[in-house]
Amino acid sequence: MPSNTAGRSAHLTPRQLQLLKMVAGFRENQCYSPTLGEMACELSISRSTVFEHVAELRKKGLLCGSPNRARSLTLSSAALELLSCFSERSLPANHHKLAGIPLAGRVAAGAPVEAIENVEQLSLTGCFGSGDDLFALEVTGRSMIDEDVREGDYVICRRSRVAENGQLVVAIVGEQDATLKRFYKERDQVRLQPANDDYQPIYSDNCRIEAIVIGLVRKL
Repeated sequence: MPSNTAGRSAHLTPRQLQLLKMVAGFRENQCYSPTLGEMACELSISRSTVFEHVAELRKKGLLCGSPNRARSLTLSSAALELLSCFSERSLPANHHKLAGIPLAGRVAAGAPVEAIENVEQLSLTGCFGSGDDLFALEVTGRSMIDEDVREGDYVICRRSRVAENGQLVVAIVGEQDATLKRFYKERDQVRLQPANDDYQPIYSDNCRIEAIVIGLVRKL
């Protein structure tokens, strides 16, 4: 008997599947949803065509979100399961070997320590865990440079709609692009604090927290 996932896949048009993948990839890379215009531009189709496909995907229970709110489009659990099946089919046979880097031991940055070789694997999931709420973003700009967060670094994020004062967050102000700042709540507004004197704090009463930063990866 075919699975529910296989049944949903069979009832999707190639364009609808393409749109689902596009929304998933956009949210993973940008931490917020694309607009109809951005989807139309990315797929080289009209806004009206995108609107019709989105409406159909809503009916099929694969997309959800407020029709009157920009960038609120999200994938349902059924859509994530469906896309996960497609991803697993496309993985190379040796993908498990590519998941980590050998952790050979320790090296001293202070007093020397005995070098003992290990046979463990160092992986991002081993360090930060796994789950649909985890993702990475590449840092652009220098607004957090005084906290040693540099352009080209990758921040590891956990999706969250709330944050504590002082936490490093990915936030959306109004309907603009996401920004990486320290979060502080002040009376009836929030302050998004940079770590660079060349940048001014952002004050807003229309700020949406998308994620909390839990780690950083850098290539030297």
